[in-house]
Amino acid sequence: MELPADARSHAPKRKRPAAANDDDGDLFPPPPPPTARYDDGVDLSLLEALEKSQASTAIDLLDLKTLKKLVLSFERRLKDNIEARLKYPSQPEKFADSEIDLHEEIQKLKILAGGPELYPDLVQLNTVPSLLGLLTHDNTDISNDVVSLLQDLTDEDVLEDNDEPALVLVDALVENNVLELLVQNLLRLNETDPDEVAAVYGTLATIENLIEVKPAVAELVCEKTKLMRWLLGKIKVREFDGSKQYASEILAILLQNSSANQKRLGQINGVDVVLQAVAMYKSRDPKTPDEEEMVENLFDCLCCLLMPLENKERFVNAEGVELMIIVMNQKKSCYGSAIRALDFAMTNYPPACERFVDVMGLKTAFPAFMGKASEHFEILSVYFSTLIPMNKNMKKRFKEELEERLVSLIASLFGGILRGSRKERLLSKFVENECEKIDRLMELYMRYSNRVKAETERMDQLELDELEMDEEEKYNRRLESGLYTLQVIAVILGHLWTSEHPKMRTRIELLLKQNKLTKKDVKNILQEYHDNIGDLDGPEEKERAQTRIQKFISAF
Repeated sequence: MELPADARSHAPKRKRPAAANDDDGDLFPPPPPPTARYDDGVDLSLLEALEKSQASTAIDLLDLKTLKKLVLSFERRLKDNIEARLKYPSQPEKFADSEIDLHEEIQKLKILAGGPELYPDLVQLNTVPSLLGLLTHDNTDISNDVVSLLQDLTDEDVLEDNDEPALVLVDALVENNVLELLVQNLLRLNETDPDEVAAVYGTLATIENLIEVKPAVAELVCEKTKLMRWLLGKIKVREFDGSKQYASEILAILLQNSSANQKRLGQINGVDVVLQAVAMYKSRDPKTPDEEEMVENLFDCLCCLLMPLENKERFVNAEGVELMIIVMNQKKSCYGSAIRALDFAMTNYPPACERFVDVMGLKTAFPAFMGKASEHFEILSVYFSTLIPMNKNMKKRFKEELEERLVSLIASLFGGILRGSRKERLLSKFVENECEKIDRLMELYMRYSNRVKAETERMDQLELDELEMDEEEKYNRRLESGLYTLQVIAVILGHLWTSEHPKMRTRIELLLKQNKLTKKDVKNILQEYHDNIGDLDGPEEKERAQTRIQKFISAF
């Protein structure tokens, strides 16, 4: 997901002051007051105003001296405001001026975004606690000023190439409870007020910026605040708006690299809420590119949620398998995302695979595998081209992604259904219609094999040109060129071969021979896969996976 580089673009524009209506209903600004002029027509009042503006906004060279002046002025205005509020707690008119002055000083501090190298000095001057204290200010205009300032100071473009100063500032902010204070302020904002809507986006953008600098913030903000519950509340809303879109983006960011957050969201009914959110699109397409992006964010959230085992169970219990099959059958824009979600749910979780077979999922998956996904792709490409112009390469890649997801889905089914009548039903799909699905499997095998071979030859040529690469880089490049999908196809062939079904074995051998390949070629692919299985899921899972692949190698 690409997240918007500048979340401020989501904020609504301020309305212009109301103006008088003419007889036709058009709006016109009131006429300017009479002004003094030189004889040659130059407006004296405009010149005077310009001079005052330049005098008030002029900033010296942004250095430590300027920083100290800005901080000192801010601290004075803050002190004045605190004293005025304490002295006249029930007389707002008595502290209103001090609040205006404080607002102006906070705005002036935004210039510091132009000098991130000064952030360590800003921290050293102990300004962070004073700023963050204002997030609890009784006047939300002041707290929202601070939100806007924090958003500017932590903006991705500002912090680029300033990693160390950025980390100093972010560490100081986190140590002074910025996460708790930001979310506490977020919870009191009124989203019917345009200014406060802007503060909502500013808050989410700031949290996003903090995570970019310090990834550990993703878990901290969920551990220490109620942000996750707030985000779930946003995606529950049926109507689409910018707030729901950005909430889906932030939720996806919080989940993507954190098992703790994935488990935490599952514990507060997150799987069910996300399923309800995607169910709104089971029989209709998003209407705009922004809405389409939000739906993809929701499916990203769902796939991340489906990584912990306990959430796979929640998914099955909430009839998530059935919902994804309905989405596939409706052939709307979420088609490919539903396949991906099913693949995540069924990986290393037999109950999801069994449910998929029991609710007639094979009747949905295999026609798609046989190429009807291509027909559906044409419908999808027409739809997506109305949102985003698609060139020939984009359409080709989109089609390939559908094929790759279906291959992975079938491999997950074989990995989760090991015996019994369900296994027989799965295997029978590869025998029916003269083994047409084995033909399709070999067609894909050859396509990806040729692609990997071409990439290997290209890398060999680079080495001849003295551009050396280590083995890990070579392997990763081959994976990107299609090796992983080739390996998954080889694993499916392994399942078919070890079933010892004579008709399937005969067909596989015939197709290998027709393509000038042997069983050894498949064994080599499986062996490389075996040797590179990682231990991301733990050493026991790695050993089980390697044992299974070794069984295929021996059988071939």
